[in-house]
Amino acid sequence: MIVREATREDFEELFDVFESVAAEKKWIGQETPLDREGRISTWNEYLEVEGSVMLVAEDEGKLVGMATLKNKGPADLGMLVAQDSRGHGIGTALLEACIAWARANGHYKITLQTWPHNQPAITLYERYGFEREGYLRKHWRRKSGELWDSVVMGLVLED
Repeated sequence: MIVREATREDFEELFDVFESVAAEKKWIGQETPLDREGRISTWNEYLEVEGSVMLVAEDEGKLVGMATLKNKGPADLGMLVAQDSRGHGIGTALLEACIAWARANGHYKITLQTWPHNQPAITLYERYGFEREGYLRKHWRRKSGELWDSVVMGLVLED
């Protein structure tokens, strides 16, 4: 398995991974149905905007995960791993690559939000030094109409 920066050539296959995780309606903010062209169009900014990056995890020639860092200064982290690839170190590899990339590119902090029920992700983030910085109650409206809470976490990269 390798982690590398994404290219435009990855976007079609990556969208399929993204859509499959969104269809689970449990782990990421996006829910199906998704606009393929619109989503892929927004991904271009990760390749073009200074301080932003999209990383992909590739296993035996197949994309199985992605992570994004966006913004100069504190970078916002988003990450996902395909269902059949979870529990094999993909998330760990992506997170390590994100932290290294953020440090190398002048970020002083990484921030993220995750669902309170996403204990595997929270455990991973805490293992790498992320701290819970806040809790947003009934913050995100789901397509079902439900309002979900969110845990805000951060990792300061400078002393």
